[in-house]
Amino acid sequence: MANSCFYPQNNGDISNSITQNWTEQALECYNLGGDCSRCSISKGHYSFVCQMPKIVDILVSMNGKP
Repeated sequence: MANSCFYPQNNGDISNSITQNWTEQALECYNLGGDCSRCSISKGHYSFVCQMPKIVDILVSMNGKP
């Protein structure tokens, strides 16, 4: 069976727009310490690779902790 995950066609680049502000999902990821097994998105069985831990790292480095 083929892997059904969606890999973005952006060479792994993260949009600047998503790293400007703490969103509800970014806050959840931050509070869970990036533990995807406890994340609400992972329970949705989406077909994409989550980039949120990377986004949280960028948010912390650019904007500080929430």
